[in-house]
Amino acid sequence: MEKGRISKKLPDAPGVYFFKKGKKVLYIGKATSLRSRVKSYFSKDIGEVRGPKIVKMLEEASSISFEQTDSVLEALILEANLIKQHQPLYNTDEKDDKSWNYVVITEEIFPRVLLVRGRNLEEFVKKTKATATFGPYPHGGQLKEALKIVRKIFPFFDTKRPVGKDEKRNGSGYAFNRQIGIYPKDSDPEAYAKTVRHIVTLFSGKKIALIKELEQDMKAAAKAQAFERAQEIKRQLFALQHIRDVSLIKTQNDADWTRKGPETFRVEGYDVAHLGGKSTVGVMAVIENGEPNKGEYRMFKIRAAAGGDDYAALTELLTRRFAHPEWRFPNLAVIDGGRAHLNAAAKAFRAMRRQNIPLISVVKDEKHRPREILGEKKIANEHEAEILLANAEAHRFAIGRHRSSLRKSIFR
Repeated sequence: MEKGRISKKLPDAPGVYFFKKGKKVLYIGKATSLRSRVKSYFSKDIGEVRGPKIVKMLEEASSISFEQTDSVLEALILEANLIKQHQPLYNTDEKDDKSWNYVVITEEIFPRVLLVRGRNLEEFVKKTKATATFGPYPHGGQLKEALKIVRKIFPFFDTKRPVGKDEKRNGSGYAFNRQIGIYPKDSDPEAYAKTVRHIVTLFSGKKIALIKELEQDMKAAAKAQAFERAQEIKRQLFALQHIRDVSLIKTQNDADWTRKGPETFRVEGYDVAHLGGKSTVGVMAVIENGEPNKGEYRMFKIRAAAGGDDYAALTELLTRRFAHPEWRFPNLAVIDGGRAHLNAAAKAFRAMRRQNIPLISVVKDEKHRPREILGEKKIANEHEAEILLANAEAHRFAIGRHRSSLRKSIFR
């Protein structure tokens, strides 16, 4: 398998990918970006990052295929359903199965939607009857975030005890959860049963069928002049068709940091360029494993910062860049400037809760040559070449984009 040929075919979109040997599925994974995720398997340090099991899988694999989804949430659901269907050799072992999570729908008047560990699943199902079980889900943190998203569309119960007639006995949080919309507002068993059926349909990977059913329900409610109900279904439809799974993407990016090493070591360089405070642009250059990845470079027109205010422009640049969690977060961030610039960037990182990303600045002399690297010395020494390259690329890119922006403004 050739990395370049494969990565060109893959979209920069969420979905599920398959490593195969002939027709046999060896491994299934999900991705925020199919292109970036699959590309990472061909990095030089894949053995250190993912272990010998994945290296062995790569040696056996003869092809890669994928299935694109509309959202990370759907990719998460699809991955679990496909792992259950194919049971790929390199996805699971006995230890993994016991630690992975399952979604269980209980068989009760008001069914609960619960998370259960694999090691407890058999015993739990014996004690509590279940109408449906979904999983295994390898990504526990993302599954919890996924349920939060689903719950905003289809409110469900997750109380420790069954929901009975005496609803107060389910805890003081019951009334509060109902008020904020994550528990059903009414106690109509038939209406709630329909909500649970919708959840089952969604976790079965049948979103299109679910959308069609909701559309029919909305039309029926409107015809019966139940306009409040029709409006509620319309809200659910819109939410379902425009799933905002930013929290899932953030969870994935944070998970990349806590695993045994990143897939590729990504350094991002940031720079701001302007002429007398006019036509200000901010840029992001990307260095991955020591080489520029120009397809990941980004440019931002600085709008909010006052002309000539470099610190405000830098803050705006960083804030707007990290408002895009669908772009993989860097392992190291590099800015151009002195101690004051570094302090401004650090303040922006704290505001965005990105302090886990090391921050470095490159100080230049009067001829704009690197004079000093500020930040954690150990990181600066280990990655000096990548830091200087990221800084140089960001400066080059910023100047080029600034000139282009300035020319356009002159012609206008």
